Amino acid sequence: MPRSVQPPRVVNIEDLRRAAKRRLPRVVFDYIDGGAEDELTLRANRRAFEAVTFRPRCAVATPACDLRITVLGTPLSMPLILAPIGSSRLMYQRGEEAAARAAGAAGIAYALSTLSGCPLEDVAAASKGPVWYQLYLVGGRDCALSAIERARAAGFSALVVTIDTPVAGMRERDIRNGVKELLSRKLGGMLPFVNQLLTKPRWLVSFLADGGLMKFPNVIIPGQGPMLYADVTTALEQSMVTWHDLRWIREAWSGPIVIKGVHTGDDARRAVDTGADALVVSNHGGRQLDGVAPTLRMLPEVLASVGDRIEVLMDGGIRRGSDIVKALCLGARAVLVGRAYAYGLGAAGGAGVGRAIEILRSDLIRTLKLLGCASVAQLDRSYVDVSAELEKMTNGKMLSGPSA
Repeated sequence: MPRSVQPPRVVNIEDLRRAAKRRLPRVVFDYIDGGAEDELTLRANRRAFEAVTFRPRCAVATPACDLRITVLGTPLSMPLILAPIGSSRLMYQRGEEAAARAAGAAGIAYALSTLSGCPLEDVAAASKGPVWYQLYLVGGRDCALSAIERARAAGFSALVVTIDTPVAGMRERDIRNGVKELLSRKLGGMLPFVNQLLTKPRWLVSFLADGGLMKFPNVIIPGQGPMLYADVTTALEQSMVTWHDLRWIREAWSGPIVIKGVHTGDDARRAVDTGADALVVSNHGGRQLDGVAPTLRMLPEVLASVGDRIEVLMDGGIRRGSDIVKALCLGARAVLVGRAYAYGLGAAGGAGVGRAIEILRSDLIRTLKLLGCASVAQLDRSYVDVSAELEKMTNGKMLSGPSA
Protein backbone atom coordinates (compact mmCIF):
# COMPACT_ATOMS: atom_id res chain seq x y z
CA MET A 1 0.00 0.00 0.00
CA PRO A 2 1.57 3.32 -1.02
CA ARG A 3 2.45 5.72 1.72
CA SER A 4 0.44 8.91 1.88
CA VAL A 5 2.22 11.96 0.54
CA GLN A 6 2.48 14.74 3.10
CA PRO A 7 2.24 18.33 1.85
CA PRO A 8 5.54 20.21 2.03
CA ARG A 9 5.98 22.20 5.23
CA VAL A 10 6.49 25.93 4.96
CA VAL A 11 9.41 26.66 7.26
CA ASN A 12 10.97 29.74 5.69
CA ILE A 13 10.42 32.33 2.96
CA GLU A 14 12.18 30.16 0.40
CA ASP A 15 9.52 27.50 0.98
CA LEU A 16 6.87 30.11 0.14
CA ARG A 17 8.85 31.01 -2.97
CA ARG A 18 8.78 27.39 -4.12
CA ALA A 19 5.07 27.15 -3.35
CA ALA A 20 4.39 30.29 -5.37
CA LYS A 21 6.39 28.90 -8.27
CA ARG A 22 4.25 25.75 -8.23
CA ARG A 23 0.97 27.67 -8.23
CA LEU A 24 1.72 30.57 -10.57
CA PRO A 25 2.35 30.54 -14.32
CA ARG A 26 5.93 31.42 -15.21
CA VAL A 27 4.96 34.84 -16.55
CA VAL A 28 3.56 35.83 -13.14
CA PHE A 29 6.18 34.12 -10.97
CA ASP A 30 9.01 35.80 -12.86
CA TYR A 31 7.28 39.15 -12.45
CA ILE A 32 7.69 38.68 -8.67
CA ASP A 33 11.03 36.93 -8.71
CA GLY A 34 12.97 38.83 -11.37
CA GLY A 35 15.01 42.00 -11.48
CA ALA A 36 16.46 44.35 -14.06
CA GLU A 37 18.96 43.44 -16.77
CA ASP A 38 21.61 41.02 -15.44
CA GLU A 39 20.02 41.08 -11.95
CA LEU A 40 23.32 42.09 -10.36
CA THR A 41 21.68 44.34 -7.78
CA LEU A 42 18.99 41.76 -7.08
CA ARG A 43 21.63 39.26 -6.02
CA ALA A 44 23.84 41.86 -4.30
CA ASN A 45 21.00 42.84 -1.96
CA ARG A 46 21.03 39.31 -0.54
CA ARG A 47 24.81 38.90 -0.47
CA ALA A 48 25.28 42.08 1.55
CA PHE A 49 23.62 40.44 4.56
CA GLU A 50 26.17 37.60 4.38
CA ALA A 51 28.93 40.15 5.00
CA VAL A 52 27.50 40.97 8.44
CA THR A 53 27.96 38.49 11.29
CA PHE A 54 26.62 38.49 14.83
CA ARG A 55 28.33 39.07 18.20
CA PRO A 56 25.98 37.38 20.71
CA ARG A 57 25.99 38.04 24.43
CA CYS A 58 25.75 34.58 25.92
CA ALA A 59 24.42 33.41 29.29
CA VAL A 60 21.86 36.24 29.16
CA ALA A 61 18.28 35.27 30.00
CA THR A 62 15.71 36.70 27.59
CA PRO A 63 12.40 34.99 28.46
CA ALA A 64 10.50 37.54 26.37
CA CYS A 65 11.51 39.85 23.55
CA ASP A 66 9.87 43.19 22.83
CA LEU A 67 9.50 43.72 19.08
CA ARG A 68 7.38 46.85 19.31
CA ILE A 69 8.48 49.98 17.47
CA THR A 70 7.00 53.33 16.54
CA VAL A 71 7.27 54.57 12.95
CA LEU A 72 5.92 58.01 12.02
CA GLY A 73 4.24 58.15 15.40
CA THR A 74 2.34 54.92 14.79
CA PRO A 75 3.01 51.89 17.00
CA LEU A 76 3.77 48.66 15.14
CA SER A 77 3.97 45.19 16.65
CA MET A 78 7.35 44.68 14.99
CA PRO A 79 9.74 46.75 12.82
CA LEU A 80 8.22 45.49 9.56
CA ILE A 81 6.15 47.14 6.82
CA LEU A 82 4.76 45.47 3.70
CA ALA A 83 6.19 47.37 0.73
CA PRO A 84 4.08 48.56 -2.21
CA ILE A 85 3.91 45.97 -5.00
CA GLY A 86 2.13 46.82 -8.23
CA SER A 87 -0.35 44.47 -9.88
CA SER A 88 -0.76 42.26 -6.83
CA ARG A 89 -4.04 40.97 -8.26
CA LEU A 90 -1.88 39.04 -10.70
CA MET A 91 -0.71 36.95 -7.76
CA TYR A 92 -4.04 36.28 -6.07
CA GLN A 93 -7.65 37.35 -6.28
CA ARG A 94 -8.07 40.80 -4.70
CA GLY A 95 -4.40 40.58 -3.82
CA GLU A 96 -3.94 44.04 -2.33
CA GLU A 97 -6.90 43.62 -0.02
CA ALA A 98 -5.63 40.21 1.10
CA ALA A 99 -2.17 41.59 1.89
CA ALA A 100 -3.53 44.63 3.72
CA ARG A 101 -5.86 42.44 5.78
CA ALA A 102 -2.97 40.16 6.81
CA ALA A 103 -0.78 43.14 7.73
CA GLY A 104 -3.51 44.69 9.84
CA ALA A 105 -4.15 41.42 11.65
CA ALA A 106 -0.43 41.24 12.46
CA GLY A 107 -0.28 44.80 13.75
CA ILE A 108 2.02 46.14 11.04
CA ALA A 109 1.62 48.67 8.22
CA TYR A 110 0.82 47.98 4.58
CA ALA A 111 1.81 50.31 1.72
CA LEU A 112 -0.46 50.24 -1.33
CA SER A 113 0.98 50.86 -4.78
CA THR A 114 -0.59 53.43 -7.10
CA LEU A 115 -0.46 50.65 -9.71
CA SER A 116 -2.75 48.34 -7.80
CA GLY A 117 -5.79 46.47 -9.04
CA CYS A 118 -8.01 47.21 -6.04
CA PRO A 119 -9.59 50.58 -5.27
CA LEU A 120 -7.71 52.26 -2.44
CA GLU A 121 -10.94 52.64 -0.44
CA ASP A 122 -11.44 48.86 -0.45
CA VAL A 123 -7.85 48.27 0.65
CA ALA A 124 -8.13 50.72 3.54
CA ALA A 125 -11.38 49.09 4.64
CA ALA A 126 -9.78 45.63 4.56
CA SER A 127 -7.07 46.45 7.11
CA LYS A 128 -7.38 46.96 10.86
CA GLY A 129 -3.90 48.48 10.91
CA PRO A 130 -2.15 51.50 9.39
CA VAL A 131 -2.14 51.78 5.60
CA TRP A 132 0.16 53.99 3.52
CA TYR A 133 -0.42 55.12 -0.05
CA GLN A 134 2.50 54.99 -2.48
CA LEU A 135 2.27 57.73 -5.11
CA TYR A 136 3.36 57.72 -8.73
CA LEU A 137 2.48 60.70 -10.89
CA VAL A 138 1.15 58.55 -13.74
CA GLY A 139 -1.80 60.30 -15.29
CA GLY A 140 -0.46 63.74 -14.42
CA ARG A 141 -0.71 66.18 -11.55
CA ASP A 142 -4.51 66.45 -11.48
CA CYS A 143 -4.80 62.66 -11.40
CA ALA A 144 -2.29 62.49 -8.53
CA LEU A 145 -4.09 65.20 -6.58
CA SER A 146 -7.34 63.30 -6.95
CA ALA A 147 -5.68 60.13 -5.62
CA ILE A 148 -4.17 62.06 -2.69
CA GLU A 149 -7.60 63.38 -1.75
CA ARG A 150 -9.12 59.90 -2.01
CA ALA A 151 -6.32 58.48 0.17
CA ARG A 152 -6.90 61.15 2.80
CA ALA A 153 -10.64 60.50 2.84
CA ALA A 154 -10.13 56.73 3.05
CA GLY A 155 -7.89 57.02 6.12
CA PHE A 156 -4.40 56.37 4.75
CA SER A 157 -1.95 57.61 7.36
CA ALA A 158 1.17 58.29 5.25
CA LEU A 159 2.09 59.09 1.67
CA VAL A 160 5.04 57.27 0.08
CA VAL A 161 6.62 59.07 -2.88
CA THR A 162 8.85 56.85 -5.00
CA ILE A 163 11.67 58.80 -6.69
CA ASP A 164 13.72 56.10 -8.47
CA THR A 165 11.38 55.42 -11.39
CA PRO A 166 11.92 58.02 -14.14
CA VAL A 167 11.40 55.10 -16.53
CA ALA A 168 10.59 51.45 -15.95
CA GLY A 169 13.65 49.27 -15.43
CA MET A 170 14.70 46.79 -18.13
CA ARG A 171 13.12 43.69 -16.60
CA GLU A 172 14.14 41.17 -19.20
CA ARG A 173 12.20 38.25 -17.76
CA ASP A 174 8.98 40.25 -18.10
CA ILE A 175 9.77 41.18 -21.69
CA ARG A 176 10.61 37.61 -22.69
CA ASN A 177 7.56 36.25 -20.89
CA GLY A 178 5.22 38.87 -22.31
CA VAL A 179 3.66 40.34 -19.17
CA LYS A 180 2.44 43.35 -21.12
CA GLU A 181 0.76 41.11 -23.69
CA LEU A 182 -0.91 39.02 -21.00
CA LEU A 183 -2.46 42.15 -19.54
CA SER A 184 -3.19 43.93 -22.81
CA ARG A 185 -6.42 45.60 -23.77
CA LYS A 186 -7.72 42.51 -25.56
CA LEU A 187 -8.47 39.00 -24.37
CA GLY A 188 -6.44 37.82 -27.36
CA GLY A 189 -3.38 38.93 -25.44
CA MET A 190 -3.72 35.72 -23.42
CA LEU A 191 -3.63 33.39 -26.41
CA PRO A 192 0.20 32.99 -26.55
CA PHE A 193 0.06 31.81 -22.93
CA VAL A 194 -2.67 29.19 -23.29
CA ASN A 195 -0.42 26.15 -22.79
CA GLN A 196 1.34 27.75 -19.82
CA LEU A 197 -1.89 28.95 -18.20
CA LEU A 198 -3.74 25.68 -18.60
CA THR A 199 -1.07 23.96 -16.51
CA LYS A 200 -1.98 26.31 -13.63
CA PRO A 201 -5.79 25.90 -13.52
CA ARG A 202 -6.24 27.19 -9.96
CA TRP A 203 -4.50 30.42 -10.81
CA LEU A 204 -6.32 30.78 -14.13
CA VAL A 205 -9.77 30.33 -12.61
CA SER A 206 -8.92 32.86 -9.88
CA PHE A 207 -7.49 35.36 -12.38
CA LEU A 208 -10.51 35.20 -14.68
CA ALA A 209 -12.96 35.34 -11.77
CA ASP A 210 -11.18 38.48 -10.56
CA GLY A 211 -11.72 40.27 -13.85
CA GLY A 212 -8.78 39.01 -15.86
CA LEU A 213 -7.66 42.15 -17.65
CA MET A 214 -5.85 44.70 -15.52
CA LYS A 215 -6.86 48.28 -14.99
CA PHE A 216 -5.69 50.63 -12.28
CA PRO A 217 -8.71 52.02 -10.39
CA ASN A 218 -6.60 54.52 -8.46
CA VAL A 219 -5.33 56.20 -11.62
CA ILE A 220 -8.41 57.87 -13.08
CA ILE A 221 -7.65 59.66 -16.35
CA PRO A 222 -10.09 62.53 -16.93
CA GLY A 223 -12.47 61.64 -19.72
CA GLN A 224 -11.09 58.10 -20.02
CA GLY A 225 -11.51 56.33 -16.71
CA PRO A 226 -9.04 53.93 -15.06
CA MET A 227 -5.63 53.61 -16.70
CA LEU A 228 -4.97 50.36 -18.56
CA TYR A 229 -1.91 48.24 -17.76
CA ALA A 230 -0.68 48.58 -21.33
CA ASP A 231 -0.30 52.35 -20.87
CA VAL A 232 1.92 52.27 -17.77
CA THR A 233 5.38 52.28 -19.39
CA THR A 234 4.67 55.40 -21.41
CA ALA A 235 2.92 57.05 -18.47
CA LEU A 236 5.94 56.53 -16.18
CA GLU A 237 8.27 58.14 -18.70
CA GLN A 238 6.01 61.17 -18.90
CA SER A 239 5.54 61.63 -15.17
CA MET A 240 8.78 61.24 -13.26
CA VAL A 241 8.90 62.81 -9.79
CA THR A 242 11.26 65.74 -9.27
CA TRP A 243 12.24 67.56 -6.09
CA HIS A 244 10.09 70.44 -7.34
CA ASP A 245 7.05 68.15 -7.40
CA LEU A 246 7.56 67.36 -3.75
CA ARG A 247 6.67 70.97 -2.92
CA TRP A 248 3.11 70.75 -4.23
CA ILE A 249 2.76 67.19 -2.92
CA ARG A 250 3.72 68.51 0.52
CA GLU A 251 1.08 71.23 0.19
CA ALA A 252 -1.58 68.73 -0.87
CA TRP A 253 -0.87 66.15 1.85
CA SER A 254 -0.85 67.27 5.47
CA GLY A 255 0.21 63.92 6.92
CA PRO A 256 3.63 62.22 7.02
CA ILE A 257 5.52 61.85 3.74
CA VAL A 258 7.98 59.03 3.10
CA ILE A 259 10.45 59.36 0.22
CA LYS A 260 11.32 55.93 -1.18
CA GLY A 261 14.27 55.19 -3.44
CA VAL A 262 17.07 57.12 -1.73
CA HIS A 263 20.57 55.92 -2.67
CA THR A 264 22.95 58.64 -1.47
CA GLY A 265 23.61 61.01 1.36
CA ASP A 266 22.98 63.99 -0.93
CA ASP A 267 19.48 62.79 -1.78
CA ALA A 268 18.83 61.99 1.87
CA ARG A 269 19.62 65.59 2.79
CA ARG A 270 17.33 66.82 0.02
CA ALA A 271 14.58 64.63 1.43
CA VAL A 272 15.03 66.39 4.77
CA ASP A 273 14.97 69.78 3.06
CA THR A 274 11.66 69.00 1.34
CA GLY A 275 10.01 68.34 4.69
CA ALA A 276 9.80 64.56 4.41
CA ASP A 277 9.21 62.70 7.65
CA ALA A 278 10.95 59.45 6.69
CA LEU A 279 12.92 57.97 3.83
CA VAL A 280 13.48 54.47 2.53
CA VAL A 281 16.95 53.44 1.44
CA SER A 282 15.85 51.37 -1.55
CA ASN A 283 16.99 50.24 -4.99
CA HIS A 284 13.50 48.98 -5.87
CA GLY A 285 14.51 45.41 -5.10
CA GLY A 286 16.96 45.44 -8.01
CA ARG A 287 14.16 46.16 -10.49
CA GLN A 288 15.27 49.58 -11.71
CA LEU A 289 18.90 50.58 -12.38
CA ASP A 290 20.98 47.41 -12.35
CA GLY A 291 24.46 47.69 -10.91
CA VAL A 292 23.68 50.09 -8.05
CA ALA A 293 24.88 49.20 -4.58
CA PRO A 294 22.93 46.89 -2.29
CA THR A 295 20.81 48.79 0.19
CA LEU A 296 22.64 47.52 3.28
CA ARG A 297 25.77 49.09 1.80
CA MET A 298 23.95 52.39 1.09
CA LEU A 299 22.51 52.63 4.59
CA PRO A 300 25.60 53.96 6.45
CA GLU A 301 26.14 56.87 4.03
CA VAL A 302 22.50 57.89 4.31
CA LEU A 303 22.52 57.69 8.10
CA ALA A 304 25.76 59.67 8.34
CA SER A 305 24.26 62.43 6.20
CA VAL A 306 21.01 62.97 8.13
CA GLY A 307 21.67 61.86 11.70
CA ASP A 308 18.44 61.82 13.67
CA ARG A 309 16.67 64.52 11.63
CA ILE A 310 14.52 62.00 9.77
CA GLU A 311 13.41 58.40 10.25
CA VAL A 312 15.45 56.08 8.02
CA LEU A 313 13.89 52.83 6.80
CA MET A 314 15.38 50.23 4.47
CA ASP A 315 14.29 47.51 2.05
CA GLY A 316 15.97 45.07 -0.30
CA GLY A 317 16.90 41.41 0.03
CA ILE A 318 15.27 40.68 3.38
CA ARG A 319 14.25 37.03 3.65
CA ARG A 320 14.81 36.22 7.34
CA GLY A 321 14.26 37.82 10.70
CA SER A 322 18.01 37.80 11.17
CA ASP A 323 18.26 40.13 8.14
CA ILE A 324 15.90 42.53 9.91
CA VAL A 325 18.10 42.41 13.01
CA LYS A 326 21.22 43.20 10.96
CA ALA A 327 19.52 46.19 9.34
CA LEU A 328 18.42 47.52 12.74
CA CYS A 329 21.87 46.98 14.23
CA LEU A 330 23.32 49.12 11.44
CA GLY A 331 20.86 51.93 12.13
CA ALA A 332 17.61 51.37 10.22
CA ARG A 333 14.49 52.18 12.23
CA ALA A 334 12.41 49.52 10.48
CA VAL A 335 12.41 47.59 7.21
CA LEU A 336 10.06 47.07 4.30
CA VAL A 337 9.68 43.70 2.61
CA GLY A 338 8.32 43.03 -0.86
CA ARG A 339 9.17 39.66 -2.35
CA ALA A 340 9.08 37.96 1.05
CA TYR A 341 5.33 38.52 1.31
CA ALA A 342 4.64 38.44 -2.44
CA TYR A 343 5.77 34.81 -2.49
CA GLY A 344 3.24 34.12 0.26
CA LEU A 345 0.52 35.97 -1.63
CA GLY A 346 1.26 34.03 -4.80
CA ALA A 347 1.31 30.74 -2.92
CA ALA A 348 -1.84 31.05 -0.82
CA GLY A 349 -3.32 34.55 -0.83
CA GLY A 350 -3.88 36.23 2.51
CA ALA A 351 -3.01 33.06 4.42
CA GLY A 352 0.35 33.00 2.65
CA VAL A 353 1.03 36.63 3.53
CA GLY A 354 0.13 35.89 7.13
CA ARG A 355 2.52 32.94 7.12
CA ALA A 356 5.33 35.12 5.73
CA ILE A 357 4.81 37.65 8.53
CA GLU A 358 4.67 34.86 11.12
CA ILE A 359 7.93 33.37 9.82
CA LEU A 360 9.72 36.73 10.02
CA ARG A 361 8.32 37.41 13.50
CA SER A 362 9.44 34.01 14.81
CA ASP A 363 12.86 34.46 13.19
CA LEU A 364 13.18 37.87 14.80
CA ILE A 365 12.33 36.63 18.30
CA ARG A 366 14.66 33.64 18.01
CA THR A 367 17.54 35.82 16.75
CA LEU A 368 17.10 38.29 19.59
CA LYS A 369 17.13 35.49 22.17
CA LEU A 370 20.23 33.96 20.65
CA LEU A 371 21.89 37.38 20.72
CA GLY A 372 20.96 37.90 24.37
CA CYS A 373 18.97 41.01 23.52
CA ALA A 374 15.53 41.58 25.03
CA SER A 375 14.27 44.33 22.72
CA VAL A 376 14.69 45.63 19.17
CA ALA A 377 15.14 49.08 20.73
CA GLN A 378 18.41 47.86 22.30
CA LEU A 379 19.98 46.68 19.04
CA ASP A 380 23.06 48.57 17.93
CA ARG A 381 26.36 48.14 16.12
CA SER A 382 27.88 46.25 19.07
CA TYR A 383 25.82 43.16 18.19
CA VAL A 384 27.39 42.71 14.74
CA ASP A 385 30.70 42.49 12.94
CA VAL A 386 31.02 43.80 9.40
CA SER A 387 33.37 42.08 6.98
CA ALA A 388 36.41 44.02 5.86
CA GLU A 389 35.02 43.92 2.33
CA LEU A 390 31.73 45.58 3.25
CA GLU A 391 33.52 48.03 5.57
CA LYS A 392 35.74 49.05 2.66
CA MET A 393 32.78 49.35 0.29
CA THR A 394 31.08 51.76 2.71
CA ASN A 395 34.25 53.84 3.18
CA GLY A 396 34.34 53.00 6.86
CA LYS A 397 30.91 54.52 7.51
CA MET A 398 29.33 51.54 9.28
CA LEU A 399 27.84 53.29 12.25
CA SER A 400 27.14 52.49 15.87
CA GLY A 401 24.22 53.68 17.91
CA PRO A 402 20.68 52.66 18.71
CA SER A 403 18.24 51.80 15.96
CA ALA A 404 15.28 53.59 17.46
